[in-house]
Amino acid sequence: MKSYTGKLLVISLILFPVILFGQKRKNPAASADDAFARHQYTVALDKYKKAIKKVKKDKEEKNRITYQMAESYRLTENYKRAELLYKRLIKNGYDKRNPLLVLRYADMLKMNGKYDESIDYYNKYSELVPNDPRGKKGAESAALIKKWIENPSKYQVTDVKKINSKDADFAPAFYNSTYQEIIFTSTREGSTGKQEDKWTGQSFSDLYIAKKDKNGEWSAPVLLDKGSDKKEENANSTINTKANEGAATLNRKFKKMYFTRCPNTPKKESGCQIYTASRSGRKWSNIQMLKIKGVDTLSTVGQPSISEDELTIFFAGKFKNGYGGSDLYYATRESKGESFGRPVNLGANINTPGEDMFPFLRNDSTLYFASDGHGGMGGLDIFVVKKDSTGKWGEPKNLKYPINSTMDDFGIVFHPEEEWGYLSSNRKGTRGKEDIWYFIEPPLLFTLSGTVKDDRTLFSVEGAKVKLIGSNGISVTTKTNDKGYYSFTSSQIKPNVTYEIIVSKPDYFKARGNITTVGVEFSKDFQKDFVLKPIPDEPIVLPDILYDLGKWDLKPQYQDSLQGLIQTLRDNPKLVIELASHTDSRDTEERNDILSQKRAQSVVDYLIMRGIDPERLIAKGYGERVPRILKKDIIKDGFLFKAGTKLDDAFINSLPSKAQKEAAHSLNRRTEFRVLRRDFVPKSNQNPSLAKIKIVVNPNNNFVQFAEEPKTGAYLVPCLVNSYREVFAYDRYSPAMISLDKAIDLLKNRAISKEDFEGDVNKILQNNTIADKAVINLKEVTIANKTVKNVKVTVNRKLKHDLVFGDETLKRFGKFKFDKKSKKLIFEE
Repeated sequence: MKSYTGKLLVISLILFPVILFGQKRKNPAASADDAFARHQYTVALDKYKKAIKKVKKDKEEKNRITYQMAESYRLTENYKRAELLYKRLIKNGYDKRNPLLVLRYADMLKMNGKYDESIDYYNKYSELVPNDPRGKKGAESAALIKKWIENPSKYQVTDVKKINSKDADFAPAFYNSTYQEIIFTSTREGSTGKQEDKWTGQSFSDLYIAKKDKNGEWSAPVLLDKGSDKKEENANSTINTKANEGAATLNRKFKKMYFTRCPNTPKKESGCQIYTASRSGRKWSNIQMLKIKGVDTLSTVGQPSISEDELTIFFAGKFKNGYGGSDLYYATRESKGESFGRPVNLGANINTPGEDMFPFLRNDSTLYFASDGHGGMGGLDIFVVKKDSTGKWGEPKNLKYPINSTMDDFGIVFHPEEEWGYLSSNRKGTRGKEDIWYFIEPPLLFTLSGTVKDDRTLFSVEGAKVKLIGSNGISVTTKTNDKGYYSFTSSQIKPNVTYEIIVSKPDYFKARGNITTVGVEFSKDFQKDFVLKPIPDEPIVLPDILYDLGKWDLKPQYQDSLQGLIQTLRDNPKLVIELASHTDSRDTEERNDILSQKRAQSVVDYLIMRGIDPERLIAKGYGERVPRILKKDIIKDGFLFKAGTKLDDAFINSLPSKAQKEAAHSLNRRTEFRVLRRDFVPKSNQNPSLAKIKIVVNPNNNFVQFAEEPKTGAYLVPCLVNSYREVFAYDRYSPAMISLDKAIDLLKNRAISKEDFEGDVNKILQNNTIADKAVINLKEVTIANKTVKNVKVTVNRKLKHDLVFGDETLKRFGKFKFDKKSKKLIFEE
């Protein structure tokens, strides 16, 4: 429970029972009990330590004194010593006589960070005293402490070190309309009351003020009455006296102060009362006790908080028929000149069997207060409760960590319109007994950033457009840099807005994502990465061109079908295609070669005349050498020819009728197209030529010319890798290897993709490069007229040539030899 130990103005709010059990005044502990009853706990401890040595044989009295010592330690914030003594008493069975001991022990365990153990004792207390909610609430809150600390609320809390002392500083309130000056309570040296308080060993409390300059620096705190005429000093002319003053609040215009005073008149019984003072410039006057019906100089009330119209006042007090320790009350009046009516208890929903105190009314509808009876993180925790439209108070809610801590937190005050203010706490990091701490809900700042990568290569995509569309109707756009990075600043990402993110770039499908700041309580840097999927190349459907017997001119219907091929070549400017013309087997081989050449030439001329670069056209005349193999069922002149049929002489001669044979022959008279490469680079300012291009009459060459590197003598051999022209260096004993630059080039040009790498591609393709020793599966490699599937190459960052093949790789193409004289790589047929 709270040590508002040190908050001397509220000493009388806690009339803790002194458990004497009928002991006589001559008992060794009698003087200690008197000191305890007067809340002089430091004095009581010294006396109890002496007394307990004199009652070693009296077990009952020894336990009673031990309990009083534990209470004294608790009330002077020595929680570890208190825990040890409570534990000893439970071991001795003293809890059977005084069940409250179990609750006290659970509280100390919790405040000392032993949460799991404290839950057991809170539950035990609930069994012993089922009507006291503190056991159940204590267990529930202890189970949540770790979660609250791991998931802090939106506030940031810092110690205001420049105004705190080594003593107790607490109960701050705003002192003027700039909200840059505060008034607070302190027991520091220099206070008006010179006597030492026997409870804490500190000075009696006074009200101090501290001011923050334009640079945010605090001035040294000064007494509220500093500079007043000491000759006129009395309870009606100055606020700070030899008694205890503190827990002040000011009205809306900062012209009237309500504060607590606990008189310290020798040989005179008194409680604590609420006083008022009026401001004139920097001075306060007209100091008098606030009139509340039923409250007199023997009453114990304090810690006022006033409504904006000053017609309702909230305060802590100790009256008969309360709920336990100190309770929260309110009183009302009809006008500012009248007295307040009789105090009204705020009820069991807010007040508990424990201590409920330090109310702060915000905007007349929200009440903050401190309590150790609702369960919490430590001793006193700060709670908030709101008034509904009917005027009823709702359920108190714990403000959790970091407003609350595992120690005592109380005396909170908020700026009326902004989410910042001050509170009192003796948490870890406190300079004195209690310190004033500053808290703020930082402005919500949101940013968004991320990267955009290519799904095929996992490389960064530069120049991708990233569009942010907010539910508030505002949209902004940016582009990725050369590392694929994009970002939006806090000025572009607003609270309580849901955003759609659209990422786009030509030749890619759009990617979409969402973020929302709705309900997000903390500033956050959103991270959203995207992977753009390239739009796949559309299947290239190439037309079949058929001819009449012995003819090479294009029929009108096939001229129309070539328009689709022309459009495909225009849409894909890097394609290089082969035009392969064929004849049927009738006539001589020589005449058929010439006929196939003319057929190829007719198509080439037609394409060039329509703007297709002749260097993109490789025409070959196959004559009668390559009979057609049907890829699908075809009906020709009413006859069905099945897919997979090879239209060679043996098949045609087996057909039953002349008409059927003629239909088969006509299917062999054709020009076919296939994609050779995808790496054509157009030449600037080139005018298409209508000249004949060279026709390869005999296309089945089993050899390829190679070059010899001047310096090293290495053989450099042309080849095709996934339809891209490349050159490999021959190294007889070398495994298949590829340089890093060439591998990246193939990746960027879509000749290979992430699927062609073996292993974890997320590790292999990082930071826009390829890991050394990565293995790539080349789907198709062609050398001369030989094509091999799935050739594995290893990335070698030190490789001097783009590609290196050795005997192991070349043997997959068949038996081979290098003819140095003709400079040909020849494969046996």
